[in-house]
Amino acid sequence: MKKAALLAAGESTRMMPLTANMPKHLLHVAGKPLVFHTLEALRDAGIKETLMIVGYRREELKEGIDSVDWSPMSISYVEQKERRGTAHAAGHAKEFAGDEHLIVMNGDILMGPDAFQGLIQHHKKDGYELTLTVFPIDDPSPYGVVAVKDGKVTALIEKPSKEQMVSNLVNVGMYAAGPSLWESIENTKLSPRDEYEITDSIMMLIKNGNVGAFSIPSWWLDIGKPWDLLEANEKILSTTSGRISGDVEKGATLKGEVIVEKGATIRSGAYIEGPVFIGEGSVVGPNCFIRPHTSLSRGVKVGNGCEVKNSLIMDGSSVGHLSYVGDSVIGRKVNFGAGTITANLRHDDLAVSVTVKGERVSSGRRKLGAIVGDDVKTGIGTLLAPGVVLHQGARTGIGVIVERDVTPGKLVHGER
Repeated sequence: MKKAALLAAGESTRMMPLTANMPKHLLHVAGKPLVFHTLEALRDAGIKETLMIVGYRREELKEGIDSVDWSPMSISYVEQKERRGTAHAAGHAKEFAGDEHLIVMNGDILMGPDAFQGLIQHHKKDGYELTLTVFPIDDPSPYGVVAVKDGKVTALIEKPSKEQMVSNLVNVGMYAAGPSLWESIENTKLSPRDEYEITDSIMMLIKNGNVGAFSIPSWWLDIGKPWDLLEANEKILSTTSGRISGDVEKGATLKGEVIVEKGATIRSGAYIEGPVFIGEGSVVGPNCFIRPHTSLSRGVKVGNGCEVKNSLIMDGSSVGHLSYVGDSVIGRKVNFGAGTITANLRHDDLAVSVTVKGERVSSGRRKLGAIVGDDVKTGIGTLLAPGVVLHQGARTGIGVIVERDVTPGKLVHGER
């Protein structure tokens, strides 16, 4: 199997405000765009041709991907002009696939080592029309539950009721498929959501009795909400070896696996406890504390007397002196005024809730700080409550307490 197709056309509205100005697939995790981790793994698994099915901010996505030499793997693009569901998106790969079997997958999932090699080998060995990748989780209710018997898939139930919980295996959104998938897609009817769903296409193949199941041997994540980036960052950094390519001044302390990219500077008195990623052109310190599972992208500045813990800070952002950033996702070109504090823990120890597409949802995380869009600026002494969202271009005045989300471009004065 030498081909793969990635579905990457959606607007990713659940990831707002991080995706207001860029496609989700280019959001940085552990020092590189989300989709780069997948493309590298596909290349390492022997894939020679990858098709990106694009839509939202397609030119920006293409430019980002094409900034890297992926040889010997080639990358091509096709636009899904109308977003009419996952089956409609996958159907754009029919011509690319020809008569060959290939991997078809959502472009916003991440998996641990050997997932692609294992799927390819499993599919080839047992000669299935389609192999569906599964993963066991504690609460499969938000996903598609998969029933498996003797290695074959017998049922796929989307968002099952309590009575339909036939297993704890979920459909992770990655398939090895042959030509029969395209015929099935062509016969797929509109769902109640008025979309063509690839799960409906797969159910037709399941009825034919030749759909296999492959269980991922390590880990899997569906990157659907901003805080999922924190978990992905933690998992990837935890398996990454440190390297020092930048400038580390005398008096700085680096412990564990710390990556300091070329052009980055770690100033005297900085204490960095890995795993941590420090991107190209970033400046850390002096006299600050960078705690595990922090990722600073390109050109990030962390000033004197700051502490950053388990957070993602993206390109060109700055954290002013005496600030604390914990369990937070910070977009591009954000400026935190001196003394900005992100609270990350509720007094009642319950999971932190966040507003997603206008609804309050539980993050499932006991600790979660702020979600901050691009170009946000905070005044000195700003205090941000757990789970608060500052949308792109928002501003706060001096000493503001932010307890509710701030809409795009809004300036907030006084208590909030």
